[in-house]
Amino acid sequence: MRLLLNVVWVVFGGFWLWLLYLLAGVVACVTIIGIPLGLAAFRIGWFALWPFGRTVVDHPAAGAASTLGNVLWVIFFGWWLALGHVTTAIAQAVTIVGIPLALGNLKLIPVSLFPLGKRIVPVEGGSYSAFGPDLIGPGRTGGAPGNEDVRLR
Repeated sequence: MRLLLNVVWVVFGGFWLWLLYLLAGVVACVTIIGIPLGLAAFRIGWFALWPFGRTVVDHPAAGAASTLGNVLWVIFFGWWLALGHVTTAIAQAVTIVGIPLALGNLKLIPVSLFPLGKRIVPVEGGSYSAFGPDLIGPGRTGGAPGNEDVRLR
């Protein structure tokens, strides 16, 4: 079912959303300080292209830099990407067949507004650490030393 939803998604809006994120990423990467924002745009762009079967979780090692980056992101990119999701969701919700796609679009709005400090993971996984290493590392959960496992909500 996820494969079918993802294929329909790509045809009826996902490709265009992916292009918007690609454009935002290229514009952000033009400046040196915008490269983290550009990388976030590319990461979310792939999520926007093939969203069903994946989810967004908070990155346990995110801190003040992510918050500052998110403020810059909302000012320069986030608001118009979120507007693109709302517009696409309204167009998709006009038909009964498009309602699941519209809900998928609405699911993407929070991460389009605040992408830093987030991680995109498969829905099937049981824990954060099951999805490979990160540049910063998965962080600590507050448990025993060496406990790198963070449960998905």
